[in-house]
Amino acid sequence: MSKSAIPSSQNTPQTLQNYPTPLSPPLPSISKQMELARAMSASSKSSLFKLSSTDVLYEDEWLIAVNKPPGVYCESVLAAVPCLLSGSSTEAGSDGLSEGTQVNLPELHLANRLDRDTSGVMIITKSHKVASKLVKAFTDHKIRKTYIALCIGLVPRWEQITIKSGHGRSKFGAWRVYAASDVGRTLPGGSVVRDMVTSFEVLSINGKGSFKEPSDFQKDEENIIIVEEKAVIDDDAKKDEILVRAFPQSGRTHQIRLHCQYLGISIRGDVKYEGVYEWKGKTYEGHELHAESLSFEHPVTGCPVMFRASLPLWATQALQSISN
Repeated sequence: MSKSAIPSSQNTPQTLQNYPTPLSPPLPSISKQMELARAMSASSKSSLFKLSSTDVLYEDEWLIAVNKPPGVYCESVLAAVPCLLSGSSTEAGSDGLSEGTQVNLPELHLANRLDRDTSGVMIITKSHKVASKLVKAFTDHKIRKTYIALCIGLVPRWEQITIKSGHGRSKFGAWRVYAASDVGRTLPGGSVVRDMVTSFEVLSINGKGSFKEPSDFQKDEENIIIVEEKAVIDDDAKKDEILVRAFPQSGRTHQIRLHCQYLGISIRGDVKYEGVYEWKGKTYEGHELHAESLSFEHPVTGCPVMFRASLPLWATQALQSISN
């Protein structure tokens, strides 16, 4: 019987002790101290955070899409929306509002979440009904996402690749990559190893390449990695700057960061997953991952929509040689 076919009736405490071995490395010892410092800095920054009209990518009566900056918690972005909306309402209807007039604000919900240091597209809904529709769309994988990441590592031999693995926590609580055959296995505490699929395409290497617009990723059946064993990474190999676009086909926590680590091209600044935090004389205070776009059918109108956030400075700098 395969590992993924173990009946639930056999999941005894003794069986649970023999949970599968993670295939990605454990957290580096330095990451705990650095992550704590980053979290404290983000808490301070988040407490003062305010949205401006320039952060808004799109707004209608049902939802608002914003470009989240790095180093700010999602909850702080959500908390900043009422001030932005009330300001807009007052400005739009200034001739009909007196000082002290109460503005009825909608029921705001986070439709998607980004890691603290990840920038890019975030959607906030304005009603419970729209929120539930979008959550279902995310769960059913009907929302197409693209991310941009600047990685440091050995230049890949592939231009496009799809990686399939398991995803779950280790015995120390950290998120790890598991073998694809372990999907469905029960872990201690009752959680389950879930599937995790990400496609990647290389955009540039050391500033040289060809930037492409986000488009439907065409899987190459000959270039799919089905994870079953630990990756062999040459730590002494020459390190280069690799700009990639990621197409996550599932929505697991830290998915892109974990798969970049497994491929040997950890994201720059991502100390939790072996990314360098010092590079060419500069120290990085967060990882360089950007939620570039979200595409889906509007939950109310049914029309196709695409929200896209402008690239951060680190990405445009990595592409300067391409445009010149």
